Amino acid sequence: MLAAVADQIKISVSTKFIADHPISAEEKFAFAYFITIKNNGDKPVQLLNRYWLITDGNGKISEVQGAGVVGQQPLIKPTESYQYNSGAILDTPVGTMQGHYEFQSDDKVLFNAPIPVFSLRVPNLVN
Repeated sequence: MLAAVADQIKISVSTKFIADHPISAEEKFAFAYFITIKNNGDKPVQLLNRYWLITDGNGKISEVQGAGVVGQQPLIKPTESYQYNSGAILDTPVGTMQGHYEFQSDDKVLFNAPIPVFSLRVPNLVN
């Protein structure tokens, strides 16, 4: 049942390299990511927690977890979407992020919705 509920949550991601971010002067790379979470189910769900696994181009792994996203724990009604954006700083011009959101269904059941791996990369980078 939990997998069926999680399958009703669609997570879409787009990213952007922030070339003029002040951290760029420190030989680090700033990226913004834009998330859309759509509830394709027939009951409201509340996003309670997030978990991110961030890997840079050298294989360095960072984990981020905590309550909500950007200070919110949104309730997403059926057929509705929630959007937010945040950012990540990497030591390399390429990397990946993946993770999951922990939700609570209307009947108080907790479940995780996976966030598929996505890449962070400086555009037009030649390897």
